[in-house]
Amino acid sequence: MTASLPAEANWKMSATDFRQDMDLTLDELHALLDLSSQLKRNPMRFARALSGRYVALLFEKPSLRTRITFELAVKQLGGDSILSTGLIAEREPLKDVARNLDRWTNGIVARTFTQKTVDDLARWSAVPVVNALSDLYHPCQALADVLTVKEKFGKWKNLKLAFIGDGNNVAHSLMLTCTRLGMDFSLGCPDGYGPDMTVVAEARELAAHYGAEITITHSAYEAVKGAHAVYTDVWASMGQESEAIERRARFQPYQVNEALMEAAREEAIFMHCLPAKRNQETTDGVMESPQAVVFDQAENRLHVQKALLLMLLS
Repeated sequence: MTASLPAEANWKMSATDFRQDMDLTLDELHALLDLSSQLKRNPMRFARALSGRYVALLFEKPSLRTRITFELAVKQLGGDSILSTGLIAEREPLKDVARNLDRWTNGIVARTFTQKTVDDLARWSAVPVVNALSDLYHPCQALADVLTVKEKFGKWKNLKLAFIGDGNNVAHSLMLTCTRLGMDFSLGCPDGYGPDMTVVAEARELAAHYGAEITITHSAYEAVKGAHAVYTDVWASMGQESEAIERRARFQPYQVNEALMEAAREEAIFMHCLPAKRNQETTDGVMESPQAVVFDQAENRLHVQKALLLMLLS
């Protein structure tokens, strides 16, 4: 007998895909995070929930955490996965790829260079599509991050998360997810490296509705001041290698080092989505400090993705 979801909670997603953070309603976001915590406490609870189900993993970009945690998530729920690397539409039209996969598998997890690829897969596929990273969003990472924050502080409301560096996909997803949970979000970034303003406008509306604040500044110190969580990411992501030298010069004042961490609250935690370029965007000392929760975040990728797969596929 396969495990079923508890009758007292409706954990079925209203959306058929998870293309971006807002595909989860607020109630579903809370339900997913609650389910993630339960799965973390009892990993075998739904050990056969996806028995006989298969998920295609399409990875245009290399990966350690995303690939392994999704593979483990499917297997630990009793299903199996098939990995394909390289550009998704390199040999045939994407709409043909999507319609082949939906005849063979029960879901598609895609780590892509562009959000359009994720959206097109969802358009043409009859099975659920999960965004495992695009240029615009990294929603699975944000889920793991807010779960980690809750574990450390016991709440989200009235906390402040400061993101230092590029206004990138991780910043976008955190901005949308934190504000819906009542967390203040600040971004300290160099001029010319700010977030997508359409995402910012959406996040500001959410912040006003849920009683949170959004601050975007070119001062790392002002962004971090009074923060409960200080977050950073690499200065040059995959696909930006040609900009690495220029970015390193522009982002050096935004390094999260011991001095910058002193501007945060005494109980502040340090966060990074990994992989980290140690002694670039952050110092080795900060990475190895008691404040660092980077491996808790990495572990929580597994638990939130198991919950997500249950909500989409079970």
